[in-house]
Amino acid sequence: MCREEAAELSSLKPQLDKLGVPLYAVVKEDVGTEVQNFRPYFKGEIFLDEKRRFYGPRERKMGLLAFMRLGVWLSGVRAFRKGFIGNVLGEGFVLGGVFVIGRGKQGILLEHREKEFGDKVNISDVLQAVRKIPQ
Repeated sequence: MCREEAAELSSLKPQLDKLGVPLYAVVKEDVGTEVQNFRPYFKGEIFLDEKRRFYGPRERKMGLLAFMRLGVWLSGVRAFRKGFIGNVLGEGFVLGGVFVIGRGKQGILLEHREKEFGDKVNISDVLQAVRKIPQ
């Protein structure tokens, strides 16, 4: 489901470029060709954080019980219907997030942390936060 969100964020790339705001992804592992397979969905630069420092002192995870949640199933079906097939390699239980980080002392302008797999950021919220960054 992260591929679906990556594609949606990448759809903002022309607007981000116009505003001078880069698009980055931070991934925790590169099993096999995982990052290479992710690149068609994400139009920004991808950083590998093998030490998982970006994920903070306590990683947020969902265990196998996540698959008992209706929201996770609905998100999976939604992504599948849009043609997104996820990978099943690697660890796979760490929840992701989206951050818009401003310039200088602006700090974090938007923070979206997945509550469950498939809990995507609202793209209009991303644009609204990006527009707060001075050019």
